[in-house]
Amino acid sequence: MTTSGKIALNPVVERVTLRIIARSKTLRADYLARLEQMRNRGPRRASLSCANQAHANAAADAKTKIWLNQAQKSNIGIVTSYNDMLSAHQPYASYPDQIKAAALRFNATAQVAGGVPAMCDGVTQGRPGMELSLFSRDVIAQATAIGLSHDAFDATLCLGICDKIVPGLLIGALAFGHLPTIFIPAGPMGSGLPNKEKAAVRERYAQGKATKEELLAAESAAYHSAGTCTFYGTANSNQMLLEAMGLHMPGAAFVHPSDPLRAALTDSAVERVLQLTEQSGNYRPIGHVVDEKCIVNAVIALLATGGSTNHTIHWIAVARAAGILIDWQDFDELSSAIPLLTRVYPNGTADVNAFEDAGGPTFVIRELLSAGLMHADVMAVFGNDGLNSHAARPVLNEGKVSWEPLPVASTDTSVVRNVTEPFAATGGLRLLQGNLGRAIVKASAVPEDAWIVRAPAKVFDSQESLVNAYKAGQLNMDFVAVVIFQGPQANGMPELHHFTPVLGSLMSAGYKVALVTDGRMSGASGKVPAALHVSPEVAQGGHLGKVQDGDIIELNVHTGELRALVPEEVWTTRPSRQMSEDAAHGYGRDLFVAQRRVVTAPEKGASTLFID
Repeated sequence: MTTSGKIALNPVVERVTLRIIARSKTLRADYLARLEQMRNRGPRRASLSCANQAHANAAADAKTKIWLNQAQKSNIGIVTSYNDMLSAHQPYASYPDQIKAAALRFNATAQVAGGVPAMCDGVTQGRPGMELSLFSRDVIAQATAIGLSHDAFDATLCLGICDKIVPGLLIGALAFGHLPTIFIPAGPMGSGLPNKEKAAVRERYAQGKATKEELLAAESAAYHSAGTCTFYGTANSNQMLLEAMGLHMPGAAFVHPSDPLRAALTDSAVERVLQLTEQSGNYRPIGHVVDEKCIVNAVIALLATGGSTNHTIHWIAVARAAGILIDWQDFDELSSAIPLLTRVYPNGTADVNAFEDAGGPTFVIRELLSAGLMHADVMAVFGNDGLNSHAARPVLNEGKVSWEPLPVASTDTSVVRNVTEPFAATGGLRLLQGNLGRAIVKASAVPEDAWIVRAPAKVFDSQESLVNAYKAGQLNMDFVAVVIFQGPQANGMPELHHFTPVLGSLMSAGYKVALVTDGRMSGASGKVPAALHVSPEVAQGGHLGKVQDGDIIELNVHTGELRALVPEEVWTTRPSRQMSEDAAHGYGRDLFVAQRRVVTAPEKGASTLFID
């Protein structure tokens, strides 16, 4: 505690934050200046011509049209990622009508500004369509901007949950940073087949010990209804980060789609976003909410919960959209000071429903704030006490949402713990460096006895070639799988889960196994020690392309080293592999050739939007 009674900020958090502020000074100032130029200081519709308004109002019902034509009432733009193939986004079908009805009750209007694409990585895993997944984030950002470009809105409500969709919506919303914005989740599906049992069936299938029918039955029992998948992958990590950034109504992340509290939270988001508009007198645009401290809070939340490695890419792009520059060194230094407070699959056996029941995101935020491990003095969307207002749990009383204090202790310390007794003293991610480049490893998912792997390399240029080698009995040994040409420029950086059961089964058989790749594996990388996002990627001449079968590779999470143990005189003269002729055709891949040519490195957000 300081002499003033306020909790002192952790010195590592303070140092990293100040460094980010200094690094971003010019870019952030330019962003805020552009935001100020976009302000209208009054209802946006009042600035539209009569013809503009007539076009924007033409399809509205008679009652809404009266309000819209007045042009003095606030109008909310809804950006939705609804489709009924994504279980997480299927519940959004009814949200626009609910939001419109709520807006009218609060003397305002709402319109669907636009829809954005929302693909499911679970459907495209191991298939060509997965090569579009990462690029879809930037398409979503552009689609969000197109919807808001009509300049007819005073606030934004974003409907999105899953992997690339939330970062894309957030980047697009930050392009319209003068508008107050709240994100509305739809919640997780109920618990089905435990994730650990599902993974065991996958391993048995990879070993030929389970049939396809058994595998499908297990998968269908795990993924069984509307809502997000229940493991703590990228989608649910998104929700944790949005809570820590103060962009949700507090505690909204993991309330079930069918829970009456879910509908009430959506109504409360409508009411709240209208209280943040320029004309409200309590103006809180998203471009001010998302500042350097807010971004640091998001990274800290990721580390404290062992979240998805994808966010070491996505949140760099999100920060850049707000004029803020962060890098993997920032993640790594923060990880050294942030304790691990949760064990949620794949970092444990519990799912997100158990996480929520044990305290959930608001409990984690409360604990981190209590130890000076998060910035409390931020501009969040709810309350008037910064992030402290977001450390409370929502409850439903007579149809209205209220927020109450959290219990002092977790209700299940095998899932969530107080900051004074964490699962680990440091966070879930580490930066690895060496003569192979820079990479990220999700240490929180890996048993500590597997934090050091030193073994001969087996080099593959596709997921299929690794799986085929396994089926041929060629991988029954200690080895490091080096999977190349999987970066953004090579093939769009698809997630590499197709061979996760293979590597997991080899570890279960007692072999020392690790993965080193310029690709990615998200929040479901599991127990295999995996050096991901190796940069520069091989398609850009990265040194990972120099590795040959039999080279000894050392991956050491303790020391942060990633290197090929090859004599320097041999290593420096050895050429890097060259990609074969581009075969990225079919399944829409032809349309993304330009993106592959210009996309930045993962540590710069793997962005096609910010390429300077």
